[in-house]
Amino acid sequence: MPSQFPKLSAFLENLLFVWLGLSFILLIGEDQLALPPFIQLVGRGHPLVLHFPITLILIGVIFLIFPSLQKRANVRELGSNFLLWGSNLAGISVIAGLILAREDYEGDALLWHQWAGMATFWGATLLYFLQKRKVKHLSFPALTLGICLTLTGHWGANLTHGENFLLEPFAEKEKQVPLAEAEVFEHVIQPILQSKCESCHREGKMKGELRMDHLEGLKKGGKSGPLVVAGDMDQSLLIQRINLPLNEEEHMPPKNKNQLTDEELQLLTAWVEAGASFDGKVEELPKESNLFQLASIRFKDEETFDFEAAKASTIEDLNTFFRKVNPIYPESPALEVSYFGISAFDPTSLNDLQKIKEQLVTLRLDKMPLAEIDLGFLNDFQNLRKLSLNFSSLSAEQLEDFPLMNQLEDLSLSGNSLSPDAVERITELKNLKHLYLWNTGLDDLEKERLSEQLPNTQIDFGFEGEGIILPLNSPKIAQDKVLFSDSLRIELSHPIQSATIRYTLDGSEPDSLQSPSYSSPIYVKTSGKIRAKAFAPEWIGSEEITSVFMKSGMKPNKVSLLTNPSPNYQAQLAETLFDQIKGKNNHTSGEWLGYSDRPFEAEFSVPENELPKSIGISLLYHEGAYIFPPVKVEITIWKNGKPELLIQDQPSQSVKIQEIRSELLTYPLPEEPFEKISLKLVPIPALPKWHPGAGARGWVFIDEILLN
Repeated sequence: MPSQFPKLSAFLENLLFVWLGLSFILLIGEDQLALPPFIQLVGRGHPLVLHFPITLILIGVIFLIFPSLQKRANVRELGSNFLLWGSNLAGISVIAGLILAREDYEGDALLWHQWAGMATFWGATLLYFLQKRKVKHLSFPALTLGICLTLTGHWGANLTHGENFLLEPFAEKEKQVPLAEAEVFEHVIQPILQSKCESCHREGKMKGELRMDHLEGLKKGGKSGPLVVAGDMDQSLLIQRINLPLNEEEHMPPKNKNQLTDEELQLLTAWVEAGASFDGKVEELPKESNLFQLASIRFKDEETFDFEAAKASTIEDLNTFFRKVNPIYPESPALEVSYFGISAFDPTSLNDLQKIKEQLVTLRLDKMPLAEIDLGFLNDFQNLRKLSLNFSSLSAEQLEDFPLMNQLEDLSLSGNSLSPDAVERITELKNLKHLYLWNTGLDDLEKERLSEQLPNTQIDFGFEGEGIILPLNSPKIAQDKVLFSDSLRIELSHPIQSATIRYTLDGSEPDSLQSPSYSSPIYVKTSGKIRAKAFAPEWIGSEEITSVFMKSGMKPNKVSLLTNPSPNYQAQLAETLFDQIKGKNNHTSGEWLGYSDRPFEAEFSVPENELPKSIGISLLYHEGAYIFPPVKVEITIWKNGKPELLIQDQPSQSVKIQEIRSELLTYPLPEEPFEKISLKLVPIPALPKWHPGAGARGWVFIDEILLN
């Protein structure tokens, strides 16, 4: 210690004046001085050094605040040593900070931090020499120095971590606004920029001359160009930088910072694509736009299931040939149960459902003979949301004592006769959202009464078709297989002989005039999709029916999965992608790879001496089970060992729940040679507002990749 080494003590005291002189030169000559690049290394050591003087000076201050500690010479000397070392390190920290401030830092926060830091250094130095001269009554100056040191740290934290970083935990959290009031930029885009971008682009710290903590700075852009150009993805610097590979120097945010989530990437991209407006509400966006579908779900209060999942063995035991038990979507703890086969129905089997009484949310007993069943058993299922009892031979007495399940949202009683007392009972289910009462024998007065008593319930009394032009049924598509090696025969048919079937193979929607008319079997030799509709005079054209067909392609030498699928949907892992076995239209069949909380990523080599012209991606879509099209498809090829992003596509998203189906995405490949391909499919991060599971993560299911 200096007391034991007087020469070291004298050296450190003289060194203080060196730091004072250098700090004055840097502070006064900031604009005139030209520092060599290697000096920047000193400046960037500022965050590393500053913690030492903070600790040492605070300890020295404590020795001076409490006079009782000054009575013992050895304790007083220890406090003096802490101040001397702390003052020297504070001088070094100030000099490093003044050098660092020349790099993209400016504004009031910087000035406050600089001058408070200088005051701390000067104050600590002065206090050291005063106590060295045994000046009395230094408690107040020491306390003032401690406050100054604290404020220096506070303003420094504001520079590196954002405004009011220290007191942020005590700030009142901003309440989430309802969808009707949500602004696209203020409530959707700006929070992303604040959490992931502003720490490097704000007042006091403007990297690349870009300021993102107020609108004018965002609109102005930085030294490299405009941050966003409405609708132009190529010219918008924001989109360029966030999509660069993580190891690229210009990738934003820097790889040592928190990265954007897939959902945040999609929102920023959709915002720029939609015009990058700084005004306007979410509800004013086109309902079919990606931006509305991604943004709107942020303002919806979703129900979550907080109960534990049933054991897999329990679900397996409950599944029989007359009863099906499934999660409502992959990996959900909530279960749906459906019964089949009137002759096989055993009323006592309903007791088995007690094993999953907490997890049961949907129960379908349509056409089951329930005339002798006490419906009171339904009261045991406290989480039951949907109940379907269509054409189940329920008596008037059963319905008049119908269980009052306040949690029930959807109730189907079509095909059962309702008495006036049964109608009265149903009106007590005030939380119903949907009520289906086809063929229940209700007259107009009873229907009106029900509608008045349940004003918040959508009631469907059935269809009356007098004078109505009816739509045709969809045609049928017959093909021997989905995956073929040479050619495939496809046949179309319709039960109404006078109907004309129109079809397309180019991806366009069939119409009644221009599309080819079906007359004989169709033979295809490449992968694709057939779309067909039926038309006839005095009928409404049918709903479209589609079917994909896939030509088996080349098999690469090596295939690697870069991300692992869900443990429940692993099929044969990487072998699945090129085994030329088409998965069934059932995501639980064991032939699909399923991804939800991470993107699907795979890499595979191009077969030697073969050059594929296209790549096909075989997917499964089933909106009811949360399986949606990927929100992003990225295809990268390697030429001479270097990656090149070839495709970055956003497939059209589903706008309603449809039947389970296979789909095929096809993309062209370059004609020049390349060595390998990587494929990335990003699942939808949150289901759209129209979906019953809005806000939950969606799934991507893939079974084959076709190189043709």
